[in-house]
Amino acid sequence: MAHRRFVLFGLGGVLALVLAVTFFGLSENLTYYLYPNEAVEQRQDFPDGERFRLAGLVVAGSINEDGGVIRFEVTDGAETIPVELSSTPPPLFGDEVPVLLEGSWHGATFASDSALIRHDENYEVPEEGGGYPAG
Repeated sequence: MAHRRFVLFGLGGVLALVLAVTFFGLSENLTYYLYPNEAVEQRQDFPDGERFRLAGLVVAGSINEDGGVIRFEVTDGAETIPVELSSTPPPLFGDEVPVLLEGSWHGATFASDSALIRHDENYEVPEEGGGYPAG
């Protein structure tokens, strides 16, 4: 009987340890996903430098490359946020394309170092030499 109790307490301890490591590990690496209107409303919750994800539609005619930094705006129809992307944009990047950006506020601008294109199941590989349109 004592052996069985020892095994049960040991299994309970291991389970508690696994749950604690999982919970604390996830909370430290959690990156929030917001649309522009939510990002503006919750601006005080994400001070400059605190990372989160921003999802929106690239505003037509707003793309401009300047010295390796790509500047453009994203919108959800309610709010529009200026973005500075410091990494290479994905192949399908362009006007009116839904994007998912990762970065942080830098004043009123969202400074991003990662961009993904959100697309449906009808993904098509871009033609050779295709890039994003110059704005």
